[in-house]
Amino acid sequence: MERLNRLVVPLLVLAAVSCSRASGSARSGELRNEVSTAPVAPARSSGPDTPRIVALGDSITAGLGLQPGEAYPALLQKKLKDQGYPFEVVNAGVSGDTSADGLRRVDWALEGDVQVLILALGGNDGLRGLPPAQMKENLQGIITKARQRGIAVLLVGMEGPPNYGERYTTEFRKVFRDLAADNHVPFVPFLLQGVAGVADLNQADGIHPTARGAERVADLLWPRLEQLIHTGRVK
Repeated sequence: MERLNRLVVPLLVLAAVSCSRASGSARSGELRNEVSTAPVAPARSSGPDTPRIVALGDSITAGLGLQPGEAYPALLQKKLKDQGYPFEVVNAGVSGDTSADGLRRVDWALEGDVQVLILALGGNDGLRGLPPAQMKENLQGIITKARQRGIAVLLVGMEGPPNYGERYTTEFRKVFRDLAADNHVPFVPFLLQGVAGVADLNQADGIHPTARGAERVADLLWPRLEQLIHTGRVK
């Protein structure tokens, strides 16, 4: 349990930072979406018909505090280019987003020739103590919309903060595992595995990954992503 706390406490602070960016005029109990000023993954010049990979997430995906090209979607773009895969990675990360926010904007995010969706939401749901069942419904809605468009999904899990108790964190974690099993989608259990709680891989806030931390995140996602785009499934 001590090890788990070291991993999930940074997520609580992460979401708190995201909330602090919301307007003070936001309605009580509601997080206002704020588009991060962090750079998105650079677009490729291969033309409008280039197939896309969309990373739908929050401030970690957006690359809060990083320089152009340092967010993990941009690093995945580089890996794809180096390996000769003709994809454009679209960074659809928005600071402060919950799973409900992601569901509301998924139709817009999936416009164009999107072939893969990297779904990395949930950290802000955990901060607000939203019911895991509600998060599951929202994430399932996103997966369903992607599937209806013939888009493959890579599901990325998060950890819930410990301050809501062990039962909550267990149910929170189970949401992602159940969604992966029920939908037969490739799954990475924890976006910040090997990064959360490691001081030199996080920015001064102790939450958002540094450039090196983002590299670790990209390295974590890459094997699953490559296998998915290469075979269309995970063996």
